[in-house]
Amino acid sequence: MDRTTPEPEVTPEAPPADTSDDIQHNTPAEDTAPAKGVAAGHAVSSERGGVEEATAEEGPAGEAPVGEGATAAEGKPEEEPAVDIDTDKDTDAASDKASGAREEGPAEEAPEGEKKTPSGEAPAVEESTAAEETLAAEETPAAEETPAEEETPAAEKAPAVEGGTASGQDNSDQDTSDQDTSVGDGPAGPPDEPAAPRKWRDRHPVAARNVGWTVTGLSLLLICFALLMPTSAPKFTPGVFLRIPVEAVLGAAVLIVLPRRPRIAVAILAGASLGVLTVLNLLDVGFNMFLGRGFNVVLDWVLFDDAQSYLKDTMGNGGAIGAVIAVVALVLIVLVLMTLAVLRVSNVMTRNRDAASRVTLVVGTAWVTCAALGLQLSGPGIAARTTVARVEDRVNRVQATLKDEAAFAKEAKKDAFGGTPGDQLLTDLRGKDVMIAFIESYGRSAIEDEATAAGVDATLDAKNEALTKAGYSAKSGWLTSATYGGSSWLGHSTFLSGLWINNQNRYRTVTAGEHLTLTGAFQRTGAWRTVGVMPGVQKNWPEGKFYGLDNVYDSRELGYEGPKFSWSTMPDQYALSAFERLEHGKKRDKPLMSEIILTSSHQPWAPIPKMIPWDQVGDGSVYEGIEKAGKDPADVFYDSKKVKEEYGKSIQYSVNSLIDYVVKYGSKNTVLVFLGDHQPLASVSGSNASRDVPVSIVAHDKSVLDKIDDWGWTDGIKPDKSAPVWRMDSFRDRFLTAYGSTPAKR
Repeated sequence: MDRTTPEPEVTPEAPPADTSDDIQHNTPAEDTAPAKGVAAGHAVSSERGGVEEATAEEGPAGEAPVGEGATAAEGKPEEEPAVDIDTDKDTDAASDKASGAREEGPAEEAPEGEKKTPSGEAPAVEESTAAEETLAAEETPAAEETPAEEETPAAEKAPAVEGGTASGQDNSDQDTSDQDTSVGDGPAGPPDEPAAPRKWRDRHPVAARNVGWTVTGLSLLLICFALLMPTSAPKFTPGVFLRIPVEAVLGAAVLIVLPRRPRIAVAILAGASLGVLTVLNLLDVGFNMFLGRGFNVVLDWVLFDDAQSYLKDTMGNGGAIGAVIAVVALVLIVLVLMTLAVLRVSNVMTRNRDAASRVTLVVGTAWVTCAALGLQLSGPGIAARTTVARVEDRVNRVQATLKDEAAFAKEAKKDAFGGTPGDQLLTDLRGKDVMIAFIESYGRSAIEDEATAAGVDATLDAKNEALTKAGYSAKSGWLTSATYGGSSWLGHSTFLSGLWINNQNRYRTVTAGEHLTLTGAFQRTGAWRTVGVMPGVQKNWPEGKFYGLDNVYDSRELGYEGPKFSWSTMPDQYALSAFERLEHGKKRDKPLMSEIILTSSHQPWAPIPKMIPWDQVGDGSVYEGIEKAGKDPADVFYDSKKVKEEYGKSIQYSVNSLIDYVVKYGSKNTVLVFLGDHQPLASVSGSNASRDVPVSIVAHDKSVLDKIDDWGWTDGIKPDKSAPVWRMDSFRDRFLTAYGSTPAKR
């Protein structure tokens, strides 16, 4: 570059100095000559203060007065920035080194007439400054460069702009530490560091955009599904989801107007809450399918222990553990996905606030219009408020449950026969051997449903004929059970206590008290030995004392050595055979009252035992081959047609076992009361099935049945459709009254 040109020449604006090139070629400071006057002096000041360049405002003709030490932009004398005495020694050394290199070079003066470049300083100053700052950049840590680069973006892009710069102002505003570590136009990291690879969305913008919209669409669908989902399986129809949830409209309106931090917090809370509601809705679906009612958030948690035991009995320990892990994983996935979905939709609405506001306004207007006009799509209204209504329902149920606890405690203390002396109870049954037998899941649908009625009705007719030949008579009616699809102990306790026990809390309350049960009435008389045969009980059962049983034979005390039949620990025929061996067949000094629970008709209804000669039952080992030849529960339980067929066969087996036992081992003093504890689950009985179960009384002594002539029951062990239907809790008092019991005087 010719520095002695006599003719002033205006050159184009010089680009920023490439410090990386200076570093690579190690350009010596001697090759650069600082311009004298303002430019040279200002360069020194810039070096010491950490400022990249000193510029001077051009005059009208582009000249800068020689020796004038003020920038045109400020119009003030330039002040040398203060040096921070706490600056790291390495940074000070770098500045000293750069200054020494500058002073060693010969000062070559430029002619007074030489004009500066449009950038406001001579090229020599740019080269000198670049070399000095390069040395500082080599020794200054990268961590110290970042703040300076972030705070002086103008210096990184161009030396100056037309009309002057604000470098003087920048010098006074920056921290001393930033000034000491500024390296001008140099890169933040090592010059040979490779550029960061481009992100996937930068390389594939179209695909990234499509994926983003897909995720947003799926998130919106997931939210709408959660807001509109029904709580029973039969209601999952397309029309249910073709509606407008008001909760989505209100939620969108709130998220659009909120600032960033509150919006994120509200979105997370809303997503987590929606996830919890979805889990509760799924529980409702399962409970409606199995128990014919929704999930009670206060009382039903204890049932998960029973469910785990059921899975262990039917699937084995490994299968039960796997099922529990799967359920826990599903719950966590629902909670996480729902939260992420709400956050995703919230972020998209915020980035497109105007469009989101318009859409929300349009959808909200549509909801109001549909609600006002009552528009519907094949049933449910288009304007939906499903989640709001469901939350209200849950709150009401919780409040009702808490109130019911106190009310039932008072009710349980009232008992018409609670104070009746033993000699005034059941006087018309003295000397009789009374059996009270519950057949698992023996409901009205077994007799009336087309899929099961043919086989079950044929069995009842055949066994009724066998009883008649053996000298027995029977009468039958209907009882409405307090439970449905499961929780058999609620049906047992309702029938025996005369109280409506329809939830676990009531069951705990009544069994912890002294309310008189039907079996307890027999015990109170002192005229009967009372025993229980409970093959379904696999651990200690303290409720036996409440029921007034002198002895309880659970699954561990019946001597069974054969295989389990899915949930059922032993076939009904074996349980009755053990009862005969352990109690009924022995000589006694008083009659026997027994409560027997038959479990072979318990779900999943596979495999089902078969009747064998009574003298071959033995210890149950004979059932090994029968169990292996039976059907796999998985092949039956999930097939809507097969499950009904096998359910009907299981009821036939239980009825055959019970009636055959009475015919073979009964006597003239035998009285049998048998009934179902509840209807089978909804997949068998139907979603709109009643809770009715058949009940029958069988006796060899006809006078026993004469006592209930006024009940209006049907002759035989199959009740007619027109037979009376009573609540199950009314049976105790009716039975006690019919057979000579006298209510206590108040």
